[in-house]
Amino acid sequence: MKLRIVDSMLIFLICSSFLSIAQEETTFVKLADPVPEFEFEKSPGKTMNISELKGKTVLITFFATWCGPCKKELPFIQSDIYNKLRKNPNFEILIFGREHNWDEVNRFKAANKFSMPFYPDPDRKVYSKFAGQYIPRNFLISPEGKILFSSIGFNEKDFKILKETIDNQVKRN
Repeated sequence: MKLRIVDSMLIFLICSSFLSIAQEETTFVKLADPVPEFEFEKSPGKTMNISELKGKTVLITFFATWCGPCKKELPFIQSDIYNKLRKNPNFEILIFGREHNWDEVNRFKAANKFSMPFYPDPDRKVYSKFAGQYIPRNFLISPEGKILFSSIGFNEKDFKILKETIDNQVKRN
């Protein structure tokens, strides 16, 4: 019995290590890296460049409408981050629907009664600057344009760190 527990723990640790390595390999930007240069559609037909947000703390979130962990995380982003900071001129949130168009992100937003902004990334043009796979993903960008925080998936511990990091940045400005 004792041997089975030890064997199970060893297998778990090995699998966890491989998953961690795999996730690390699929993240293209690391902490303290400059945010990759990209443009996105701010509204249908109107583009914006990430460089226009320099000087602000920016939360970039990637999700998909079919993703269970994304559906679990987004209400917390709405209630704990967006609702709290939506009027703060030093904070911006960019939520990208990976492989979704305007109609899909707008339907999802309405169906879930979200008020925060959603943007399409139908061809993964923005997502591919940050990562190769796995969602949800969050990247927090400093006012200087550096990666301050990143996370993969959704768990309470990472989300708490994200909120604390945002709060510290916004207080700094």
